Amino acid sequence: MAPTDSPATPRHLAVDLGERSYPILIGSGLLGEGSPLADYLAGRQALVVTNETVAPLFGDATTRALTDASLDTVVLPDGERYKELTTLDQVYDRLLADAFDRSCTLIALGGGVVGDMAGFAAATYQRGVAYIQVPTTLLAMVDSSVGGKTGVNHARGKNMIGAFHQPRCVIADPDLLATLPDRELRAGIAEVIKYGLLGDYAFFAWLEQNMAALLARDPATLAEVIERSCRNKAAIVAADEREAGQRALLNLGHTFAHAIETATGYSSWLHGEAVAAGLCMAGHTSWQCGWLSDNDRARIDSLIAAAGLPTAPPALEPQRWRELMGIDKKAKDGRIRLILLRALGDAVVTEDFPDEALAATLNGF
Repeated sequence: MAPTDSPATPRHLAVDLGERSYPILIGSGLLGEGSPLADYLAGRQALVVTNETVAPLFGDATTRALTDASLDTVVLPDGERYKELTTLDQVYDRLLADAFDRSCTLIALGGGVVGDMAGFAAATYQRGVAYIQVPTTLLAMVDSSVGGKTGVNHARGKNMIGAFHQPRCVIADPDLLATLPDRELRAGIAEVIKYGLLGDYAFFAWLEQNMAALLARDPATLAEVIERSCRNKAAIVAADEREAGQRALLNLGHTFAHAIETATGYSSWLHGEAVAAGLCMAGHTSWQCGWLSDNDRARIDSLIAAAGLPTAPPALEPQRWRELMGIDKKAKDGRIRLILLRALGDAVVTEDFPDEALAATLNGF
């Protein structure tokens, strides 16, 4: 399904970072006729970074939105397993072959993998050029396109090579989700549930009531989910751009999730599926700490299940869990730090949890 011909009045949010502030535009038709995409170019040169799945769907619409630019496109292979330095070299090759200068702009047209890689290329090409996020998956619209985290994976650890580099804008067009496979949609919902758990209990309760409409891709529900998720993330990023404290809350469930992805070679589990299992494991550990009631823990598992997402990880030995979780950006002085829940909607970053609580979770799953 192509973007609508003319955009309706978009919802407009801001990520407030002083001179690095930028808008998040949310609305149907934002990649159609009258698209604001060209308004955010730093200069005339633009490189669209996309993948082999997205390019046939939305490449032409993006090109039409940039008719006055000196434009080229690089099409990467699709999949988390390609989020690594060898693939990234294709972007640098194109930038250098076409003599892109420091006034160029990279357009990240795709999901979280494309966004992270294009952003990292922008952060490092000539020590930093502009880029724009045009997310095409729910996960990217609600999470990875916002906040300036860029990077690639290493065989030994997820997202361990990267940089903070904020985009000039984020353009989220829900029309692009019409072609998204159901599995990818569900994967994005895991990140949506995360926002409710970590600091917006009212949103969590709203999701319990509206999950069926979200899975059915009701336009009003999708728009509300994207805006509310982006609003939550923008507030946290504005308060802690480089994850010195509060921003780490956004990694709720992710220490477990990244271990799952590394253990499975970034191949069989989507990131959002791993996050879903990770949320359940964080809930279980919080329950083992005595912070969540039986009912609270059951509500987490029930909402994850209602979204059609996994509530348990693949089988790993407890020692292997600990090895993988130790390779984590939040680890401090060799100690695993987790984001746990003191209540639904109340998360905390802590290394002060009983080891037996974590052990019970790793053994139990």
